[in-house]
Amino acid sequence: MDISVILAAVSFPAWLRITHFINILFIGLLMRSGIQILAAHPRLYWNIACKPGSEWLRFTKKKVPRDKLWTSMDEEVKASPLLALPGGENLGLGRHWHFFSVTFWLLNGLIYVILLFATGEWSRLIPTSWDIIPRAIHTMGTYLTFHIPPKGDFQPYDPLQQLAYAAIVFLVAPLSLLTGAAMSPAIEGRFPWYPRLFGNRQVARSLHFIMLVIFVLFTIVHTLLVLVVYFDDNIRHIVLGTTQSSLGLAIAIAVVALAFVLLFYAWASWFTLRHKRGVQHTLGHFVDRLQKLFLRRVTSAQDYSRADLTPYFWVNGRPPDTEEYKQLLEEGFKDWRLEVKGMVANPMHFSLDDLKRMPVTKQRTLHNCIQGWTGVAEWKGVCVSEILATCGALPDVKYLVFTSLEEDSMGRPYYEVIDIELACHPQTILAYEMNGKPLPIPHGAPLRLRVETTLGFKMVKYLRSIELVQSYRPFGNGQGGYREDVRYYGIDAEI
Repeated sequence: MDISVILAAVSFPAWLRITHFINILFIGLLMRSGIQILAAHPRLYWNIACKPGSEWLRFTKKKVPRDKLWTSMDEEVKASPLLALPGGENLGLGRHWHFFSVTFWLLNGLIYVILLFATGEWSRLIPTSWDIIPRAIHTMGTYLTFHIPPKGDFQPYDPLQQLAYAAIVFLVAPLSLLTGAAMSPAIEGRFPWYPRLFGNRQVARSLHFIMLVIFVLFTIVHTLLVLVVYFDDNIRHIVLGTTQSSLGLAIAIAVVALAFVLLFYAWASWFTLRHKRGVQHTLGHFVDRLQKLFLRRVTSAQDYSRADLTPYFWVNGRPPDTEEYKQLLEEGFKDWRLEVKGMVANPMHFSLDDLKRMPVTKQRTLHNCIQGWTGVAEWKGVCVSEILATCGALPDVKYLVFTSLEEDSMGRPYYEVIDIELACHPQTILAYEMNGKPLPIPHGAPLRLRVETTLGFKMVKYLRSIELVQSYRPFGNGQGGYREDVRYYGIDAEI
């Protein structure tokens, strides 16, 4: 017999036990923050149109009314902090925790797999003979009849456990990561073929949820088997690495470790709900750096066909309710002007006719909402880079601040910030038409921003002005946008 097989059957090395504990901590954070994200749009689809009623699974009793405007923000449900992280209606904070946790979960997993093969421990998980399948079926029958397999079947796992663990490590975990990447607007925008490997973006989202369910079920069954099947040997193996160690010490360490994990979960929700801005800054700073490093230079290459246009397209946000907007709408926006100001050589005001006389850009792209829904539409307008060239953007410009005619109940205008690099992407445009018709009021008439490598909340509707600046800190609460100010979203929205 190969020496690596013998070593694998003897004990659990320290690195394996440490990575196992780290995995427990971060997989729980991922599950809980994933539930928080799902609560923002608790419907799952197989199609990218996401029309209400076409979902295959939903976790809401809300029904979309037909006699009034219903936005995707109305879909969000409160999540219990006992299940979700942090709980309530806190999509932005849930996302911060999710992407922070997945980074360390992935790093821990890579270290685990590398050491698994480097030390010969791979034989614990990877079957070397097809006869494991009938043996696993036999073992399943033993469990289903409420019996326990003989100790001789555990080397150190029984055949069913070995297949299950191998599937979790080499199938479920990678598929979770791959489907997660398929939901990134930056990756989808640059590589439109990638989500199609799964069918489409919504299939990837549904599969991502199914992976969550599998992880939850696996955790429950795995924990139950540890407790009822040769508990003394299991707990000593898991904690101290060998069955020759002290049972009392193993139990004590396990209890302390489990208590730490549960207390950390509780503390994470409690602290986040009481220090929202601090958590946004701490976790967001880390996640935003990774987004800028890997995704900021990714440009959109989307070119969907007319056949891909979705008949249903969710609305997010409500039209302005101000007298100013009502007057502009009543007059067909003939007196509306887009103001471009700040760090430009030539501050200007553009009418709709002015914009339509500029070089035209048309693109059919997939809209990715931060809540999870999607839709494909054709947008016609002018590139933001064309506006910058016309007005003469100064060399020191770092950011563009897009301000809307829309205001909240406190009179605060909706605004968002993108950096100059993103503004110059070829599919970053100011759209005045949607699907061959003037931009509809619910979707931002007379003019809206389109940034095809980011989530939808960055694409300001009902545009009033664009200001070129060196810093976005003086605007709003200084977080880089209205959603960042009020709902604690991250300023970078490529994932």
